[in-house]
Parts: sequence; structure tokens; C-alpha cells
Amino acid sequence: MGQQSVPDPLAAHAATRGDKPALIEGDRVVNFAQLNQRANRVAAALRRLGLEAGDRVTGISYNSIEGSEISHATRRLAIVGVPINYHLKPAELAYIVNDSGARVITSSPDFVEVVEEARSQLEGNPRLVLTGPGQPPPGWLGYEELLAEATPEEAAAGGSAIGASMIYTSGTTGRPKGAYRPNGINLENILQSISAFELSGDDVHLMAGPGYHSAVGYFSALSQLLGETVVIEKRFDAAEALALIGRHRVTTTFMAPTLIARMLNQPEEYRAGIDHSSLRQIITGAAPCPISLKERCISYFGPILWEFYGATETGINTVLRPEDQLRKPGSAGQAVPGQEIRLVDEEGVEVPVGMPGEFMVSNAWLAEYYNRPDATADSNHDGFFSVGDIAFRDEEGYYYICDRKIDMIISGGVNIYPAEVEAILFENPAVEDAAVLGVPNEEFGEEVKAVVKLKPGATATEAELIEFCRSRVAGYKRPKSVDFIDDFPRDVAGKTQKRRLRELYWQGQSRKI
Repeated sequence: MGQQSVPDPLAAHAATRGDKPALIEGDRVVNFAQLNQRANRVAAALRRLGLEAGDRVTGISYNSIEGSEISHATRRLAIVGVPINYHLKPAELAYIVNDSGARVITSSPDFVEVVEEARSQLEGNPRLVLTGPGQPPPGWLGYEELLAEATPEEAAAGGSAIGASMIYTSGTTGRPKGAYRPNGINLENILQSISAFELSGDDVHLMAGPGYHSAVGYFSALSQLLGETVVIEKRFDAAEALALIGRHRVTTTFMAPTLIARMLNQPEEYRAGIDHSSLRQIITGAAPCPISLKERCISYFGPILWEFYGATETGINTVLRPEDQLRKPGSAGQAVPGQEIRLVDEEGVEVPVGMPGEFMVSNAWLAEYYNRPDATADSNHDGFFSVGDIAFRDEEGYYYICDRKIDMIISGGVNIYPAEVEAILFENPAVEDAAVLGVPNEEFGEEVKAVVKLKPGATATEAELIEFCRSRVAGYKRPKSVDFIDDFPRDVAGKTQKRRLRELYWQGQSRKI
């Protein structure tokens, strides 16, 4: 299937509403005409660097206007955008750059040091571009200098409505995999999202969470596609997010449950001074949202909470509307049009209403794992894709995600795969065996715990093992606590029964994720 060519929405908005603010970041305001011209210059600059359709461009930065410009430019050239989680350590960043085959790395000044530390590990000599203020380090190119040399006329408008992407999501083997959509997102699915969430070009959208997160990036892209004004919060701060909602009369935003909780945990006297009457929609997802948090959210903001279930690989699969939030506690909603969902048992047979089964979906969103046909095949079952979640369906067709078949941890809406952290722990000379689990955490849903068996005669403390992980893995993946045991529960084949171990920490909890 070739690149999906559609009329360029940014060019259309520039022509019809050029003076309307497209992006607001702090005191900076960029209208649609300016954004269109800047995106063309970025596209021209990328062409001058020799990039062509299908090439990859990575970026590491907090949320920014430049990030949006680059996204529009890569979309127009059918170049694949590869966002990088800015919490990653240099070795983790180098792996993604090398695995994706990226030819360009863009970085704001905040992360130049990380890229520089990774530089000796990079393959293929990717070009390095500094996107913010300051003098580029030796061997780097300056973003503004590149744009000054290019002309908007060099890059014709075109490409898909939401461009090709490769978003890295870790796997049970411990190495991240690129969820690859070489043709962007199907236009029909974009229209389904707009309809399902009742989005409008008159909205003002707050981009609060990190743009490397697939849902944050998707809803911000939808907003620009519709011609909305997007208010960019560089890095989430709960008090600032509330202030931005009042200052810019924000109407919509996406936030993982943890971010909603942080806003609601602001002092009551501060929240009382915020005018949030413009806000008509908070969309949440990426992690389970406890009913107690929903009740607090609705009490403060009103009945404006929307929830969805989905995955980087499968897109948005179900939606729970505001009127159902308290009526259907624990539900992730009903299937979005265009989704074919199956719940199956261990033999692949569909389970009846009320019985848990593995959640599998077939739709036009489905991604493939870049250069990993084995992993793609493992997750595909006769055209249905599974990320390993277990769910049941009630008689009204509402789905409830109740468990996970695989060991993935979701902490604050971010996926963490234990095998990656376990591999680090096994590098410690005192560790004989280790298991990394997600255990209950009131704020983040889950937090990372390591359970460790030491080698005979070896010694190590909890603090020492956490510190050992500190320089080797991103902070959000690092164990927050370590328990020591004499041995692990195992099956007859000698394999660690992690589920039995995990259940010890989830006793008495109403959910298992």
C-alpha cells in the first residue's frame, strides 16, 4: 500500500484562517500561516540534508513549537518520525537510533549532553541538529540556520493527514520494538476518532503530557488537523496546567490518570481560583483510572471525563463516554466503529459474556514491529492483534480490562517491561536471580519492584541495587524498592512463576493492573 495522499490540512488552514493562533507556548504565538511557512522550510532543509520518503528522523525534546514544525515537515515528505522518550539514558537512546536507522537526530539544548554521551555508540553517522537557542556543539547543525538557508517554495504540500511514525514500545525480550506505521494513520480512522470524541475545529487543546507518548501526540495532531489552537505546556506541571486552562480558555486535553490526580491534588484554595468553565473534555487513557479518581475529577470539573482503551500498536479500540463513567465503574467503554474485537481463551475460542479472555482486535490502525517479523507474527492471530491484556464484556457490550497476560508494568501511563530491567540486575555480580514486578501505587497505578535472590556468600543492599540501576536505565524504569528472597516459585520445568510472586503484592486489591 502506497503513501496515503490527501490534501494538506495545514496548507488549507493557512489559506483560510492564516491569522488564527495555531500554537501557543509560553509567550510565543505562531499562527497557521507562519506554521505552514516554517514547516515548509523544515521540509526543504531535510531535503537538502538528503532525506527522502521512508527515511527516519528522531527527536528528543520537551514539548515545543519546533516539535510541531518538524512533525508537519516529515509528514509532507513521507519521512518517518521517531519520537524518543526524554527520560532515556544514552545507551537506550543509541539503541533506538541504531535500530530505527535514523539519519537525523534533533535535540533541544536540554538533551544535548545525553546525545553527546550516546554519540560514540551511534551507527551510520546520523546528522545532529540543535533545535533551540545557543551555539551548536562541534559536529552539530543549527536548526534556525538550516531554515534560513531553505525557502518555503522548495517543499510542496502533501503527504498523509497524520504522518508515518515509529514509536518504540518495549517487549518481553527486554529490547524495545518500533511500532511502525509506514503510511501514517488511515483517514477513515482519523474521522472515526473525531466523531467518537466529538472534536471540533473551534476547540482549544492543551498539550500537557509528554509528546513522545503516542496518545499525547495523536490528540495534539488531531487538533492541528482540525484547525484548533494548541496550547503547549513544555513539561507537565499541575499548577501550570490548571492556570493554562483558565488563561487560554482551553476546551479539551488528554491526560493520563496520574496527571489528572496531580491537578486535583493542588491546594483547594489554588483550584478555587481557577476558571475551568471552558473545559468540556478531559480524555484519559494509557492506564487504568480508579473510580475514586473519576469521582474527584467529576466533582471538580463536572461530567467532562472521557476514557479510552487502546495501545500504540492497535490505536483506539474502545471509548467510555462521560455519562457512563459512574454508571459503568471499571469499564473501558464500548468498541469504536471500525474495531472488530474478540475475547478468546487459551485455545483461541471466543469466550461468552462475562468471562475473561485475551483482548484481540482487528482494524486499519494495526502497526507492525519494524524489522521484527517474528514479534509481529507472535502478536498477530489470523489478522487480530493482541498486546496481552485480559478483558471481559458485559451484556451491554462494555469492555473491562481486568488483567494482563504478559508481565508489562504500567506506571503513570508509561509502559515498562520487566525483562529490560531484569537484564540490568543480572549484570550485578551479587545477583543470582531477579524478577521485576508491578506492585500497587496509589498515584501511579503501579510502581516497579525488584525481587532478588543473591548468590551464595554475596551481599548487596536495596540501596546498592537501586543505585546500580541508576546510570543504566531510565529513572521511570528503575526499581523503587527491592525485596530479597531465598528462592522463587517455579513450575515443573523450573521457570519462575512470576504471576504467583506478583499475586502476593496484589492481595486485597480490587484490580490486578
